Amino acid sequence: MEHLYLVCYDIRDDKRWRRLYTAMKAYGEWVQLSVFQCRLNRMRRLRMEETVRKIIHHQDDHVLILDLGPADAVQPKVLSLGKPYRPIPKEPIIV
Repeated sequence: MEHLYLVCYDIRDDKRWRRLYTAMKAYGEWVQLSVFQCRLNRMRRLRMEETVRKIIHHQDDHVLILDLGPADAVQPKVLSLGKPYRPIPKEPIIV
């Protein structure tokens, strides 16, 4: 079963920020600066967490992974100011 996750991060170093941004593109859709939405099953979430742990400096950086619940049941209510919000597609993303 897939869940929808919102991943937000505050990375102190630009080089690490770029590494994490690049790595996160394999797990979800970029929403805005330092924010991704990811539709993941348990194994892919664990892989994503391990990837993040290897990139960040645990003393300096901060990453939040918010589990929004089962992906098929989530009905996000998003207020988007500026450019339009695009929810992640329900079909699987093949990387």
